[in-house]
Amino acid sequence: MDIYEIIEKYLSEGKTGILATVIYRAGSAPRDVGAKMFIGEDGKIYGTVGGGRLESDAYKEALRIMGKSETSLLHVRMDGREVAAEGMLCGGDVDILLEPVSAGYTDVYKNISSSWKKGKRGLIVTKFGQHHFSKSFIDCNLQYKGDVLAEEEIASLEKHFNDTKPFVSDYVVVEPLQVSSVLYIFGAGHVSQYISKIAKLVDFYVVIIDDRTEFANKERFPEADEIIVNDFGDIFNNLNFTGNEFVTIVTRGHAYDADVLRETLKRNVRYVGMIGSKRKVKIILDYMRKCGIDEGAIESVHAPIGLSINAETPQEIAVSIVAELIKVRGEA
Repeated sequence: MDIYEIIEKYLSEGKTGILATVIYRAGSAPRDVGAKMFIGEDGKIYGTVGGGRLESDAYKEALRIMGKSETSLLHVRMDGREVAAEGMLCGGDVDILLEPVSAGYTDVYKNISSSWKKGKRGLIVTKFGQHHFSKSFIDCNLQYKGDVLAEEEIASLEKHFNDTKPFVSDYVVVEPLQVSSVLYIFGAGHVSQYISKIAKLVDFYVVIIDDRTEFANKERFPEADEIIVNDFGDIFNNLNFTGNEFVTIVTRGHAYDADVLRETLKRNVRYVGMIGSKRKVKIILDYMRKCGIDEGAIESVHAPIGLSINAETPQEIAVSIVAELIKVRGEA
């Protein structure tokens, strides 16, 4: 579950907390700028800013300011001697902003969470100081929720929509919303069940697609974001492709795999992988060539799918597949 979903859940239950965000990092500190941890008023922790001393100091500071409606800027400096003395693996300097999460910003967090779920971009603008705190969210249509932002300021911030890391300047943090990657899983068999479960754990937006309601349903895929029951050949016109989608092809038969792959290769995607033996893969890829599919597109297919880890069981195969998805997602 995304940290903003957790915050939204807390606020809906009348509870508050503290949001900790890494806004500066130097050296070999474990987490990059933008890493987050939410500390609920009940003391529970979600997410991480790096573990060890970083986490401990941030947690203590969060408890200190809990309920006080104030921000805190925590400076953690870890030199080589301290790292060695405490047995830590990472050193460096880190600044962590701790901010109150309160009901007054419920609409802000709802909109952030909604945009994230839908894969829409946005900007989170946080301003802080000794006696000042404000938070706003600018959606993809340049409409904002939260504290007032002038049109000129929104226009000046628009350039940060496609940034990959927060921009920090003069007590202002501008964070581009990192949208979840859409994963289309074609086929609703045993391997797909485990792909879905594991992919959700690592923040993919999971869409299950199959033509059988007895397989593609909430009972078998409770964690999936969407479940679509339709013929494989007919569904593509109803799917959104922006070039950032991930496609795994694990249907129940070679013919279905070929149909899905052919339609997928006509579109721009971030990743496409197909399950099957080397013999089956060769037959289907040769068929793609006969269909006139571009050779570059054919060569982009990850097949056999997944990283090579000697996987045998459906669970192990799913691990190898999702590991490959993570690898591709992390490549610039």
